[in-house]
Amino acid sequence: MGYNDEFRKRTKEFSLNAIKLYQSLPKTEEAKIIGKQFLRSATSLGSNFRAATRARSRAEFFSKLSIVIEEADETSFWMELMSDAKIIPNKKLDELMRECLELTKVFSSSRRTLRKNNSNDD
Repeated sequence: MGYNDEFRKRTKEFSLNAIKLYQSLPKTEEAKIIGKQFLRSATSLGSNFRAATRARSRAEFFSKLSIVIEEADETSFWMELMSDAKIIPNKKLDELMRECLELTKVFSSSRRTLRKNNSNDD
C-alpha cells in the first residue's frame, strides 16, 4: 500500500472515529457548539487529504496538504478544549488525540519535504 492509499485509509478512519466521539458527547449546549466545530474540522481533514491525492500539480498538492495540516491543528484545539473544559473524559480523547498528532507530524514532514524539493528545482 502506497503513502496516499495508507493515509487515505487512516484519515477516513480518523473521521469515522471523530464521528463516534461526537455522538458520545453530552447533550449540553457547550458540547454541541464545540462538538460541531470539532466534527467539521476532523472530517475535513480526511476529505481534504483525499482532495490532495487528486491534485493536478505539486503546487496544488502542497496547497491542499497545507489545508489538511490546518484542519488537523484545529481538530487538536477542539479536543484540547473539550478536555480542559471537562466536557468529555480524557480517556475517550486520548487515542484520537494521539492519532491527530501523528497525522499532523507526518503531513507536516511531507510538506517540508515538498518545500525542500521545490526549492532544489529552482
